[in-house]
Amino acid sequence: MGVKGLQSFVERCCPEACMTVNLSEMARQHVAKNQQSCTSTANVTSPTLVVDGMSCLRHWYSCMNWVCGGQWMQYMDVLKNWVEAFTFAGIKLVFFFDGVVEEQKRPEWVKRRHGVNRDIVKIFNHIKEHGEQPGKQLSCLPSALASFTPFALRSLGQEVFCSVREADYEIASYACQHGSIGILGQDTDFIIYDSAPYLSVAKLRINSLTTVMYDRERLCRNIGLTVTQLPLLACLLGNDVVSEEHMQHIRSNAVAAYRRTNPAPYSGPPQGEVVLAVAQFVSSLYASAEEDTGLVPHSLNVTSSQRELLKKGICSYLLPGHKNYELVDISVPPSAFEKYVSPEILKACREKHVAAEGFMVYSVVCAGVTECSNSLEDVMDEELLPQALVYKSCRQRIYGLLLLLGKDGSTVDVPAIREWFVFPGNPLKEADTVHPVPINIPCSQPSLDLLWFSSGPEVSALCLAAFLTIFDCLDYSDLHGQIGESLLAALCLVTYIVLQVETLCEEDVDAFLSQTVCLRLKSPLELQQIELPLLSSRAVQLGSLYVRGLSHLLGANNASGCPLPSAALMPWHSFDGRLFHSKYLLAHSGVEKSELLESDMSCLSQFVQLKEKLLETCRKRGRVLLSRPRVTQKNLHPPPGVRYRGTHSGFPPRADQGWRGETKRDIQHGQTWREREEVWREQSGYENSERLQWRGEHRGGGQSFHSYRSNSYEGRPLNRNQPPKQNRGRLYHNRGRYQLAPRWQHPPAP
Repeated sequence: MGVKGLQSFVERCCPEACMTVNLSEMARQHVAKNQQSCTSTANVTSPTLVVDGMSCLRHWYSCMNWVCGGQWMQYMDVLKNWVEAFTFAGIKLVFFFDGVVEEQKRPEWVKRRHGVNRDIVKIFNHIKEHGEQPGKQLSCLPSALASFTPFALRSLGQEVFCSVREADYEIASYACQHGSIGILGQDTDFIIYDSAPYLSVAKLRINSLTTVMYDRERLCRNIGLTVTQLPLLACLLGNDVVSEEHMQHIRSNAVAAYRRTNPAPYSGPPQGEVVLAVAQFVSSLYASAEEDTGLVPHSLNVTSSQRELLKKGICSYLLPGHKNYELVDISVPPSAFEKYVSPEILKACREKHVAAEGFMVYSVVCAGVTECSNSLEDVMDEELLPQALVYKSCRQRIYGLLLLLGKDGSTVDVPAIREWFVFPGNPLKEADTVHPVPINIPCSQPSLDLLWFSSGPEVSALCLAAFLTIFDCLDYSDLHGQIGESLLAALCLVTYIVLQVETLCEEDVDAFLSQTVCLRLKSPLELQQIELPLLSSRAVQLGSLYVRGLSHLLGANNASGCPLPSAALMPWHSFDGRLFHSKYLLAHSGVEKSELLESDMSCLSQFVQLKEKLLETCRKRGRVLLSRPRVTQKNLHPPPGVRYRGTHSGFPPRADQGWRGETKRDIQHGQTWREREEVWREQSGYENSERLQWRGEHRGGGQSFHSYRSNSYEGRPLNRNQPPKQNRGRLYHNRGRYQLAPRWQHPPAP
């Protein structure tokens, strides 16, 4: 990310350019300066800090557990506290996130994705060997964190933008035009842009609001260049547009020349010598040119193709107001599929995208390209499909809804979407071409404009039908209004996964559904206190698969005209990685459903309702859901000095409720849970196989595992003796009802 080697050079070889600053003091100075120059206090602008959201993700996600799918409630608390720290200091935050990957940067994007894939292999090897999460040296952000964080910040009242071109450029341009006090991020491209000061998020101390500012003027004095010469330096060193390999010969020649003119041996870090040598070379190019050199000095000996590449790289740094800004291509490319949608739809797609509200639809309709970064997927697991393949049919229906709805199907020119999805085995040498699949909404074939811009009960019903049809769950329309929107969305998602992944078993479904209905019982602190005796690599991948599914729910909802409030699809309302992992271990250990549902009658009743619906759908589709309890990895070897912690729930004990988990309806009809389960098995073709079982030591939120020995737990029959019940924890009351987002206002005619 950024200019190769420049960050370490500035920090290690140019300490005078690294200045510790206090952001609160910078804000006060900004206000005082504005008051002196403004005739009215009404014209005084608040100090604004522009935040590179993508650079901050690793700084923000400070939750202890990341491998299980994310601790999203805790993450929301972190974001809330972070925003409040700046608000208290009177600093307005403006966030930018990457909205597109420009094709000129695609090779660098692919290179990074392959690097992360290699780390993911090491992560799964560690989990299988040690049964625990790796250390920070192998940490990986939860899947879809970048997709959901803009929605999280918007829910906190923040101004958030999604870029339509390179995000770094839009950040630097916004900061320059709005007189921002700085750019907070971790990308040395911000040293190169002639914009607001570059402030390090990695060095940020949120309690004191102090960080390090990298002063470009002092850097220029140190290396003997002007600010306008920095873009060429960046391109010769290597950046996202001009790769290191393209300019290797120039750097080698520059280093050789530098050593000839500086006979004293260089004693600093090797990359420092390269930066100094290339800077000296750039200075000599401009010093020897008497005429207007243009973007690339004529004296630079490169091929015509390399010269064009350097021009592209330099133009990527030129902001409005620069003397050569007219050379920058600022034209908006035509929509990839403008003949398939109305001008109103195109306009709405762009507006929603820029406002960070239109996940997926802009990239499909306007760009014709979608991409998805790395997910935690085990390359050695041949049973679980990669998420890109699991959700492919879902995406095809989304594409069909956006591009083919209301069409007669007679067109010969069928559109095709280019997909860059990272998954094991995909070399990413070229995009996958995926064609839309038309969806059939019963009794009607409305236009996309009707779904997006019209209102009324009939339209709302059509929007919901379109959404459910994407996941082959139209039968669930009667549940809308009877259960919460987040529960309905979760049921659609789990049903879709079951229908797509044949190896998913009953225990997996129980884990997904029990996690969904029990999440409302938990506070962020209680979720943090759930202890896991060991990790299952399969559960890790299932957690990642589920969260990626939530992003597909969001894309489908946007395409369908938002029949559900976006808040209902957010993971902090519907998923926690540690809770899911604990439910997975419990479900596969064969505990009673009452224990799985934490002895909560309401949760058990909801669980039964959701599972009955899912099984009914499976029967209609001919999907037989088998019971296949998994034996976890054998012969785990904790690293030296590491011991699995003992039982600890973090909650006070309470008396047993004295019941085994029947719902009120079952009790009234004299039918126990086990009797109902046997009926399910007979109706669904379940196999009653002997359950092989391991037990691990676990307590958390009212759940417990028996003690285990790492080399002797496999193959033992299930022990039906139940441990004492623990308190399920306090109800977490901070859950408001979802509010429907404002529907599209029909835009004026073009």
